[in-house]
Amino acid sequence: MALKEGVPAPDFEAETHKGDKIRLSSLKGKIVVLYFYPRAMTPGCTREARRFEELYEEFNKLGAVIIGVSTDTVERLKKFAGKEGLNHIILASDPQGEIAAKYDVLRKGKKRVSAERVTFIIDEQGIIRKVLQNIRPAEKHADLALETVKTLASGKGSACPS
Repeated sequence: MALKEGVPAPDFEAETHKGDKIRLSSLKGKIVVLYFYPRAMTPGCTREARRFEELYEEFNKLGAVIIGVSTDTVERLKKFAGKEGLNHIILASDPQGEIAAKYDVLRKGKKRVSAERVTFIIDEQGIIRKVLQNIRPAEKHADLALETVKTLASGKGSACPS
């Protein structure tokens, strides 16, 4: 089961598809949409990434950063981003599954280790405010994340859950 709402988001550092490093703690002051997905260049993950890319401007206007994390290599993520025109969202490589394990979304299959499809909305102070689980990409996953970000950005969702 993934981390709960109201707890600090575990810090991590990862290499992105652009070849640079990203550290969650360096994004304090911004809302972070941290979405885990099983594998780049598969139908569901492609639909999901494309939708986050389509909604990028709306997220950006609200001060949100979108980071997609998978256990794919940087090379595979670079190919995925190029093929699908993913120019704005950040794709982070977690080849050993260390980040997925920190967020309790690591799954071990017979052939490979991957991440479950779970999204964490993290507020400006680094607290997990919403966990979206058991959502199929076709069910407007990115749209649900955007609605949560809108609520946080308006100040209505910043109180700690009881």
